[in-house]
Amino acid sequence: MSSLEHLFRREAGRMVATLTRVLGVANVALAEDVVQDALCRALETWSIRGIPEDPAAWLMTTAKNRALDVLRRERTVRTFAPEVAWHIESDAALRPRLDELSAGAPIADDQLRMMFSCCNPRLTEESQIALVLNILCGFSVSEIASAFLSRDETVKKRITRAKALLAGSKRLFELTDADFAERLSSVQRALYLLFSEGFHGASTDSAVRAELCDEAMRLTALLCANTSTATPASYALGALMFLHAARLPSRVDAAGELTQLLDQDRSRWDQRLLLEGQRLLEASATGEELTAYHVEAAIASLHAAAADAASTPWVAIVSLYDVLMRVRPSPVVALNRALAIAMCHGPARGLEELRAIENRDRLSAYPFYSAALGELELRAGQTTAAYERFREALALARNPTERRFLERRLAACRPDGREAPPTK
Repeated sequence: MSSLEHLFRREAGRMVATLTRVLGVANVALAEDVVQDALCRALETWSIRGIPEDPAAWLMTTAKNRALDVLRRERTVRTFAPEVAWHIESDAALRPRLDELSAGAPIADDQLRMMFSCCNPRLTEESQIALVLNILCGFSVSEIASAFLSRDETVKKRITRAKALLAGSKRLFELTDADFAERLSSVQRALYLLFSEGFHGASTDSAVRAELCDEAMRLTALLCANTSTATPASYALGALMFLHAARLPSRVDAAGELTQLLDQDRSRWDQRLLLEGQRLLEASATGEELTAYHVEAAIASLHAAAADAASTPWVAIVSLYDVLMRVRPSPVVALNRALAIAMCHGPARGLEELRAIENRDRLSAYPFYSAALGELELRAGQTTAAYERFREALALARNPTERRFLERRLAACRPDGREAPPTK
């Protein structure tokens, strides 16, 4: 993803949050339209005049001007936030009032509050998270469906229903401490999925999108900096993000090729991020709550402390995956657990675990389930079977980086070492 696309994705959520506070919760769709219009105008204008010195400010100003146009045209007092509607009839008073409202609180605060507002308890957790990812994180329906191992149509319906409920809400930003506490887990889950999509997502363009990881880390830092949301779970979530993000420099090599954890050059891991991750992990150790984020961060910490794959404490990692399967079981967690077991007890045992995963049909479109089977079959000397598994995985590859990685694994199964012909 280009730096311009990254900017648009990052700023869109902030602008929607601010404009929704200004225009009123009933006008979430209008805020989205205004922001989309500002982004389209930026593409047209910047291609001719160049990117301005402060592109974020340019976008916000353009969005506010577009909102002014809509307000002047509509002049429908009852449909907008009372503090704006009061001034609609006076153009002279409208602009300063809009400026005052949009500057009344930090944009970051608006975005944080909007995330919690999207997590209305009248919605299912899946709908809450889908709404956050769609409105504030710029995820497409397909990206959200991939994150949930779900179907596009199911996610689309969830988002439509969630937006309708949000538009009918009586309040948006007037959240109490109880609201923050009740909705925090959904916000954390949305940020977890945002980071996961960046680290190992389903983009058709790239297997790794560091800008999504950065955005997830930035928003999680807001949780850790806010007294109402700085819980042990928030610190643990931040810890696992920083510890994983530290490995990004070696996740894709200098040639742009995807690299497995076992083969990564650990000297390229970002030591600054590792230290911050360890600090957050220590901060998460207060209280009695043990969340999935604590367990995942602990696993990442063990990987970070090991000098290489051979010295990794795989038995301890398997034990942590056992805990994770009790705290938050999923087919993907079971897959990673099986690979860790293979490192402890050999590929045959790992294959047994992979084939015993419950609900593994949910992994039918996930290329790395077939790839995991292929990898362990290759280690077990079952070259022909491994070849077929890698071909299955290649047919499911979601972007060129994954495709090239799986083609290399296919080549490793061929006696002559040649690349396999492309799948149809």
